[in-house]
Amino acid sequence: MYAVIKTGGKQHRVQPGDVIEVELMRGQHGTSVTFIPLLVVDDEGKTHFGKDLGKAQVKAKLLGEEKGDKVKIFKYRPKTGYAKRQGHRQMHSLVEIEDVVLAKRAGAKKTDDEEGAEAAPAPEEVAAESSAKKSTRPLAASKSRRTTKGRA
Repeated sequence: MYAVIKTGGKQHRVQPGDVIEVELMRGQHGTSVTFIPLLVVDDEGKTHFGKDLGKAQVKAKLLGEEKGDKVKIFKYRPKTGYAKRQGHRQMHSLVEIEDVVLAKRAGAKKTDDEEGAEAAPAPEEVAAESSAKKSTRPLAASKSRRTTKGRA
């Protein structure tokens, strides 16, 4: 079973046992973290997304923090003597994925017998309901008022 989670503006494909590097998350080492997945593929190969997910969760544990690769920045303007060098190392958190939990939805699928009992209303009933819902406001109140500036 694997899931796709979104954190720090990026999406990651994860499964239990994976260690991933995500944007910095403040917390103590060993702290439990829960992600809400965008997509889950179960052991049978069935894909769950949107409303099919229900209350699915990806449980993870913070392992620590580390610095990412160095990014070198060099700004230069020709013929002016301007040159500026700079470097940056972004902090990342290491997260170990412990479990992907796919909870069943509260409203499970209905059987064919239950679906037949809740048949759609007859067309006459729908027409009667729509005529009963018509507005009872007076016609004059529903018209918009126009202002006549400068007219007599």
